[in-house]
Amino acid sequence: MAKAEHAHVIGLISDTHGQLRAGVHDALRGVELILHAGDVGGDEILDELSLIAPVEAVYGNTDASGNPRLSAQIVRDIGGVVIQVQHGHESGRLTADALLERFTADVLVYGHTHKQSVTRREGRLVFNPGAAGSRRCHLMPTVARLTIGEGVAEVVRVSLPGTGRTINPD
Repeated sequence: MAKAEHAHVIGLISDTHGQLRAGVHDALRGVELILHAGDVGGDEILDELSLIAPVEAVYGNTDASGNPRLSAQIVRDIGGVVIQVQHGHESGRLTADALLERFTADVLVYGHTHKQSVTRREGRLVFNPGAAGSRRCHLMPTVARLTIGEGVAEVVRVSLPGTGRTINPD
């Protein structure tokens, strides 16, 4: 009998803009990795998130250029699923169809719009976890948990209640 594959749980966050809500720790507790889709707002945010799990992040249009802790994009194979993360400001049209046409990853994660979005087409997933920092556009701040098991990715959004704590006031 074959041994069941271990499920991987990845935290997804974007658009913190220097602010983390207290609920982030509870929402992402137990994840093995956090992927930040840009507009981080400073190393202090990455340091705080790293108290939960290891963090990889891309830069967004408001992040300082040249930060060695931020990449233009992240491409990772986790549990047989290829995940690509980028902020989105560099992509031109930010629609699920445009992203699916441009990139080949199984899961495409982006930020920039601050709007939660999930699209699944032909076994591929395009996901924006929404903004986790300041509440904008009358949208509830959110993060997400991506679970990968047996080569399949499922995502669940988690709303972040309460007010945020500004870590980097810029």
